[in-house]
Amino acid sequence: MAAWGRDVNAPHVVTVGEAMALLVAQTPGPLAAVEHFSRSSAGAELNVATGLARLGWRVGYISRVGQDPFGDYLLATLDREGIDRSHVQVDTQHPTGFMLKSREPEGQDPQIAYFRKGSAASHLGPDDVPVQGLQGVRWLHLTGISVALSDSARALAQTLVQQARAAGAAVSFDPNLRARLWPSQTAMVSGLNAWAAQADLVMPGLSEGQLLTGQTTPQDIASWYLDRGVPQVVIKLGPQGAYVADAQGRATVPGFQVQRVVDTVGAGDGFAVGVLSALLDGQSLADAALRGNAIGARVVQYVGDSEGLPDPEQLAMALQVRSCK
Repeated sequence: MAAWGRDVNAPHVVTVGEAMALLVAQTPGPLAAVEHFSRSSAGAELNVATGLARLGWRVGYISRVGQDPFGDYLLATLDREGIDRSHVQVDTQHPTGFMLKSREPEGQDPQIAYFRKGSAASHLGPDDVPVQGLQGVRWLHLTGISVALSDSARALAQTLVQQARAAGAAVSFDPNLRARLWPSQTAMVSGLNAWAAQADLVMPGLSEGQLLTGQTTPQDIASWYLDRGVPQVVIKLGPQGAYVADAQGRATVPGFQVQRVVDTVGAGDGFAVGVLSALLDGQSLADAALRGNAIGARVVQYVGDSEGLPDPEQLAMALQVRSCK
């Protein structure tokens, strides 16, 4: 494998997780009744990698795909988006995961069916660690999915956190609750909070934060994480925007109005793209949340998890929408 640490073009951001093929229903109705689907890509970490790459950041992605048509499609997707896949292995023994998603005409959360058990990505492990570590990398982004795929994937993520610390890179963590990947809710809560405690930035949704901390308000959720040593906390509030807190202060950042919600999946990943890209640009946490709100609002207006992620010109237009009101 290529060694990022010796390359002057090392990624600005590295993330790790499961890339999945996404089959989106072309017509409304229960998934069991749908006859035609369109193909796309999915995976929280892949969505974040895609969004950052479209905004011009160099992004490295660590994953495994199967030696099958879905795997070939995802590799081509990574190449098309300009994502460094030198640490994406092709697994000849295990398949690429995929998922089905319903189409909801009124903008409700869609029905989703996952087919990921025993997937290639679930076999990620310490052998997938970059040879030269994360030298030259500025940011490591993890989610609660990437650390819950398997014990070996969790070991990989822990090694990457250690490498990020050694390289002076920041670590962000989006809990991204997936209860089916954990043996129990108790294990999920304790596990995700342990990972959050290792991060420089934690970005839960409001309902996620309530479950993980036992607190009810954004202010109390943020305080709960700050009291445990997390330097920066952003609480996603959906259409209402976001609540941010760090040593510089606290603020509620309003959201962007959307005329019509088409697909809610991927909005949180789009939000993460906005926050991370703005922080990499040197912006404040509140301004980063504003960019996150703008991208999240754009994403929900498109079918598919990543189709609404903007390039720089589209981002400028999305931010201008609110400034014109």
